Amino acid sequence: MRARSAGKTHVGMKRTLNEDAFLMDDELGLYLVADGMGGHAAGEVASEEAVSTAYGMVKQAHPSLKKLDNPDDVQVRAALRLMEASIQAATYMVYTLAELDREKSGMGTTITGMLFLGDHAVTAQVGDSRIYQIRDGEARQITEDHTLIAWQLREGIITQEEARRSPHKNVITRAVGNREYVQVDTNLVQVAVGDKYLLCSDGLHGYLRLHEIPAIAEAGGDEAVTAFIDLANSRGGKDNITAILVEIE
Repeated sequence: MRARSAGKTHVGMKRTLNEDAFLMDDELGLYLVADGMGGHAAGEVASEEAVSTAYGMVKQAHPSLKKLDNPDDVQVRAALRLMEASIQAATYMVYTLAELDREKSGMGTTITGMLFLGDHAVTAQVGDSRIYQIRDGEARQITEDHTLIAWQLREGIITQEEARRSPHKNVITRAVGNREYVQVDTNLVQVAVGDKYLLCSDGLHGYLRLHEIPAIAEAGGDEAVTAFIDLANSRGGKDNITAILVEIE
């Protein structure tokens, strides 16, 4: 199997600075989306540094990983640990930069990553950027948002209808960089030829309905990515918008 990707980021219709960052490496099979936060351009610094640090660590360690075509527990743990460690390294880097420059104090970023290794992939998640899997004409979210609303829904504190009206939609419960350590969710995903994977910041998924994803992704490549971004802008574009579409051939 081979991964082919297209990606794009857009400042949106309301912002003047794009604090999103993303990375695509088809040869390595690694894809990252980060959505920064913080004043004085600190969000932009946080997202760029997080993506760069995570990428560097995975690239360095990648030759020691095995394809997960028939994975045993040791191989899976090694891949999961690498993705987790790369995000932890990014966390420490962003935290340290903020400590050295008080104008960037409190800066942070979400980060969502996916590393393909044969017929399985490993995901890593901090924050509320997302990964969707598109298979057999249906889409499903394969990451979990680290937000106050997601926690309230999971605990049964609020209903779906209350969540839609909640003023706390953008309250994130985990981020890279505001502390020295962050809990990283990692997962193993089985991959099939014909799959598509959409990695995106909340500037897209905040406007996107699940049932709309397969039809837009069907166009593939740059056309699909541009259509996703155009949709978010047409519905308000209040935030920066980033989308990566990975197609498995």
